Amino acid sequence: MLLAAALVALIGGVFFRAELSRLYFVLTVFDEDKIVGNFSSMGDVFHAVALPRGAGPVSALPKGPEIVLDPDVGAWLKERNATSLIVLHDGAIVFEEYYLDTGPDDHRISWSIAKSWLSVLFGIVQAEGSIGSLEDPVIRYAPELRGTAYEGVSIRDVLTMSSGVAFNEDYADFWSDGNRMGRLLAIGGSMDAFTASFSERDRKPGEAWKYVSLDTHVLGMVIRGATGRSLEDLMQEKLVAPLGLQADGFFLTDSYGTAFALGGLNFTSRDYARFAAMVLADGLWNGRQIVPADWLTEATRPQARTKPGAKRYGYQWWIPADGQEGEFQAEGIYGQYIYFNRPLDVAIIMTAADPRYAAPGVDAGNTRIFRRIAQLAAAT
Repeated sequence: MLLAAALVALIGGVFFRAELSRLYFVLTVFDEDKIVGNFSSMGDVFHAVALPRGAGPVSALPKGPEIVLDPDVGAWLKERNATSLIVLHDGAIVFEEYYLDTGPDDHRISWSIAKSWLSVLFGIVQAEGSIGSLEDPVIRYAPELRGTAYEGVSIRDVLTMSSGVAFNEDYADFWSDGNRMGRLLAIGGSMDAFTASFSERDRKPGEAWKYVSLDTHVLGMVIRGATGRSLEDLMQEKLVAPLGLQADGFFLTDSYGTAFALGGLNFTSRDYARFAAMVLADGLWNGRQIVPADWLTEATRPQARTKPGAKRYGYQWWIPADGQEGEFQAEGIYGQYIYFNRPLDVAIIMTAADPRYAAPGVDAGNTRIFRRIAQLAAAT
């Protein structure tokens, strides 16, 4: 009996070692003494699926006249715990630097920048005819959500984060839905089943905007249901290979192999820059229209019913509260940004590990710096 118990304990210890390791990682991923390294090693801990770059040539990122950042911008980069900064003007790199012992070969976690990639993928899939109207109910393509809080929610509602589903995204609250989701990824479980477990709303669908990352997972379920294909297959075929990335990427997944659509992409900073250059070129890349230009225009305009004077939201893209036409950004927690300024033909890619990213005034201050850098790049 003792021998059997010892064998069970030993087998159990081996079986659960990976889960316990992932759980420990989740609980410490944002610790200030580990965060920089953690953001470059997500694929070493979590379930992940490869996004092969394909057999095509690497797309060029030409060098333009290099800009010199003033000391105030340098101080800002240090304060924000930046790990990389790339500035593009007219499709060329005019600034590229890495910090905190990171480098051009590091794969950095996208966090919610992945939402904007998914928006682009949605635009491609819809243009190909797999999805009808934005007014279609999500359950038409994700029938497993019947009887949940997502029944009665349209595709437009999840694109604009206006589903009305009651979801607590406070990452400072250990018991929040956002943190429960992180622990699910660590110890095993299904993101689809987790999504289907929500039955309550705190407002009517389409009534008002509220940041709910789960809406993005539902968008992924819609894409999968409409095409009968996995997100990683679609992302690889429709975006990764055509972009001509320099390195394979990867998608974090749950224990069932389902892509963590709302924040699990991992690429090098230069490959984020290739995506940015394609978007800045209205979807035209290497002579191929990867995504319809009109989709990018609509997706990056204010579409959600945000509060007056607040930051605005498109189809999984952010627009500054005082932004001009053609100014928008993809944004992830802890300081991940792809900032676009179409009038100046500038895109800025920033990765970071900023523990104070959510402090009052930080996000607005970052936008002011991006505008300052954009003006400098356009004037060179």
